[in-house]
Amino acid sequence: QDQLVESGGGLVQPGGSLTISCQASALSFQYYTMNWYRKAPGKSRELVASIGDISRDGFREDADSVKGRFTISRNNARNTLYLQMNSLKPEDTAVYYCNAVWFTDSSRNYWGRGTQVTVSS
Repeated sequence: QDQLVESGGGLVQPGGSLTISCQASALSFQYYTMNWYRKAPGKSRELVASIGDISRDGFREDADSVKGRFTISRNNARNTLYLQMNSLKPEDTAVYYCNAVWFTDSSRNYWGRGTQVTVSS
């Protein structure tokens, strides 16, 4: 069983918006720091945004490349992570991955299979 499943990717025009989601199952979701990563062809994997677990409520961090355009959020009651992406650029094109890291042990972590986001006219 996949613990993390991403959805919501697709094709969007430059300047457009898209929200992707990550549904968690079989996890104590609230105790995991959640991250969005992306991997574009020919580039290394990039940490896009992070949001704290229940012990670090209010912690959020964004990469400089998306600051002011992307917003990470979570709904612990629904075991769901979100990434709202605005003012999208062609360089945002990538496979976006959801990652969960246990709050007291970073070696305990899970990955989703990714969702493709393509920004093109």
